[in-house]
This record gives sequence, structure tokens and C-alpha cells, in this order.
Amino acid sequence: MGTELVMVDEMSFPPQVTTSKPLSLLGHGITDIEIHFLQIKFTAIGVYLEPEIVTHLQPWKGKSGKELAENDDFFEALISAPVEKFLRVVVIKEIKGSQYGVQLESAVRDRLAAVDKYEEEEEEALEKVVEFFQSKYFKKGSIITFSLPATPASPAEISFVTEGKDEVKTKVENANVVEMIKKWYLGGTRGVSATTIASLADNISALLSK
Repeated sequence: MGTELVMVDEMSFPPQVTTSKPLSLLGHGITDIEIHFLQIKFTAIGVYLEPEIVTHLQPWKGKSGKELAENDDFFEALISAPVEKFLRVVVIKEIKGSQYGVQLESAVRDRLAAVDKYEEEEEEALEKVVEFFQSKYFKKGSIITFSLPATPASPAEISFVTEGKDEVKTKVENANVVEMIKKWYLGGTRGVSATTIASLADNISALLSK
């Protein structure tokens, strides 16, 4: 594994992060929107996974990155694989934290409602996440991380750090909310960042063919 930083847009990402074990950068991309032919980039994303995730994805061996990127069953298997996952999101275009919170809230709530899992506990857990972002200001270069444990029973942790301020963290105890946060970022064709999904698919396809 090289030690070179990986540039995503103009934001740098380490090739590895260590949570309870070393995780490798296996996918990266951006969130953006096109308005009147003008591309506005919001965030750069890095997805870190335990390299042994490939042992849980053997049925897809031999498939191309393009095939995997279009296969939501593959991403379901990736999301549910019992390995640690870590998302590092770096702000490109500054926004209020409350705006990001609302995006996260509606994405998670819609996904929960679609599978009939949006109950009082989920609503409370989601409100806590939205509140966490409410008072923050996402300056360019601010970093949001999602530390997603290998087992659904363990809580996830969200952290936020911006220039000149200490890192702040919050835990997400509700397994359904955690699952839908994963699906927001890693949900195949319905994921928030098509470039990240394509990058993950290409890199995992290459790992599977080794």
C-alpha cells in the first residue's frame, strides 16, 4: 500500500486510515450538481474498507467495474459485509451544517419509510444527527467522518472537524438509521455520488480478479 495522498478534486485523502484496524481507500468521488451546464461540486468522498471485504464478495468475481456499478445487489452485499467501513467527506463548497443535516435527514427518512422502518426510535435517532450538524458551519476543507462498525449491534460514530476548532463527535445507536446512512453513500445506483460508486466498483473488481 503506498503512502502517497490521493487527490479527489483538490482535496487530499490518505490511502489508509486506522480505526480498530487499518482500512484501505477503496473508492472516492464527489457530490455535485449541474445547473445551467455549470458543475457545482459540494463534497469529496473517500470510502475506506477492510481489504478482506473481498472474501464476502466472491460471487461477483470476474465482473467488470461497469457491471458492478450497475448492480445494486453487489452494493447490498458490500453494505452488509461484516467488516468495518469508514467514510471521509471533505467540504468543497461551503454550506451551513443545517443544510447538510437536512439532506442527510431526508435521504435516510425516505429510505426508511420505503421499507416501513421509520418509527419513533428512528425519528429520534435521526433528529439527534440533524441537531449535531445544526450549529456547525461547513467551511471549505472541513471534514465529516462516519465510522461504521462491522456489526449492526455496535453504534456508529460521526465526527466533524473544521479549521480552528476541536473535533466533535456524536454516536448513532439506531441500527436502521446507520444502515440507511450507509445506503445513502454506498447504495449503488441510488447512492448520493455516482463517481464514488463507479470508483468502488472498479477497485473491488480489480481486487476480486487477483
